Amino acid sequence: MQVFQQFCQICIKILMDCKTFTLSVCLIVRDEKETIARVLECAKKFADEIIVVDTGSTDGTKEIAKSYTEKVFDFEWCDDFAKARNFSFSKATCDYQMWLDADDVISEENTQKILTLKTSGTDFDVCMCKYAQNFDENGNPHFLFNRERILKRSKNFTWSSRVHEVIIPSGKIINSDIVIEHRKIKQNKQKRNLKIYQKMKRDKVEFSPRELFYYARELYFNGYISSAIKNLKKFIKIPNTYPPDNLSAQMMLSDCFLIKKDEKSAKMQLFNALSSHTPTSELCCKIAQLCEREKDNPSSIFWYECALHCKNNSGFVSIDYSNIIPYIELSRLYFPINYQEAKKYHLLAKNLSPKNKAVIFNEKFFIK
Repeated sequence: MQVFQQFCQICIKILMDCKTFTLSVCLIVRDEKETIARVLECAKKFADEIIVVDTGSTDGTKEIAKSYTEKVFDFEWCDDFAKARNFSFSKATCDYQMWLDADDVISEENTQKILTLKTSGTDFDVCMCKYAQNFDENGNPHFLFNRERILKRSKNFTWSSRVHEVIIPSGKIINSDIVIEHRKIKQNKQKRNLKIYQKMKRDKVEFSPRELFYYARELYFNGYISSAIKNLKKFIKIPNTYPPDNLSAQMMLSDCFLIKKDEKSAKMQLFNALSSHTPTSELCCKIAQLCEREKDNPSSIFWYECALHCKNNSGFVSIDYSNIIPYIELSRLYFPINYQEAKKYHLLAKNLSPKNKAVIFNEKFFIK
C-alpha cells in the first residue's frame, strides 16, 4: 500500500511538472493570399486558437483564413499597426498570446520546440524568440535578432508605435532558441512606413526616441539623405537610448556621410561609435572598408580579422559581417602578399557559401 501511494505521488508530481499552457496565435493581415495558408498551416500545429484580424483585404485572404479558423475579425485600417495588434490580442482567450506575420514560416524543428515549451511547466511572462530574415541561396539568414514573441495574456501587454510596433518586455523574461523565419514573397508598399511617419509629423505627434530612430531609418532607405542625417544626429544626442539602436544609428549616419562623399566624417562617426560601444562585426567591417578606401590595406586586414572575433550578443545582427564578408575580403586582400592566408580564407568562404558569386569568381584564381 505504501509503495502504491509513493507511486501515485510520483505520478502527480510528473503531471504537475508537465502542466501545459494554452496558446492563442494572433495575426494582422491585408491582401496576403500568397502566404496566409502557409503560415496558418504552421500555426495550427501548436495553436489552441488562431486569431486573424483583417485590415481591408480584397484578394480573398479572409476566405482562406476562415478555412483555418472561425475567429476572423475586421479592423478598419487607421495607419496604426500597434492598434491593430492590440485589437488582435483583445480577441485572444488562451493563457499566452503569440504574434505572427502573414509571411512568417515555422519549421518542423521549431514547431516541436514550441510544443515542448507548452508542456515544459516553465512559468514566464515573455518568451523571446529568434527572428530570421533575408535568406541566402543555402537557406541561411543574413539577419537575426530577438523579438518578444510569446506573452502571458494576464499581464495585459500593450503594443506601441504606429510603425515598427513593439511591446516592451517586462516581468519574467526567458530567451529561447525558437526561430521564426520571415520569408517575404512580395515587398512592402513603397514608402508606406514613411508616409505614416510624415502624417504623424503633420499631426504634430511627439515622437518617442525609438520612433525618431525608425523615422530616420525610413528617410535613409527612401533616399532622403539630408533629412536622415538631421534626424540621426538628433537621435544620437538623446541619452540612455537602447544601445543597439544607438549603434545602428551611428553606423547609418556614417553611411549617409559616404553618400554625401564626406569620407572624413564617415570614418570619424565609426570611431565615435567604437568609443561608446562594444565592437560588433558590422562595425569592424565598415571601418575596414573605409581603411581600404584610404589605401590602408594593413589596417583593413586588421579590422576584418577583428570582425571574425566579435561576439555580437545583442540587438540586430547582420550575420554576413561575422563570416562570409570578412572571409571574402581577407582572401582578396591577402592574395597579393600571402597566398596561404588568402587560400585559407577562400576555403572558409567556399565551405560556408559555395554558391556565393564572389566565391565562385575567386575560385578561378585559386584553380590557376
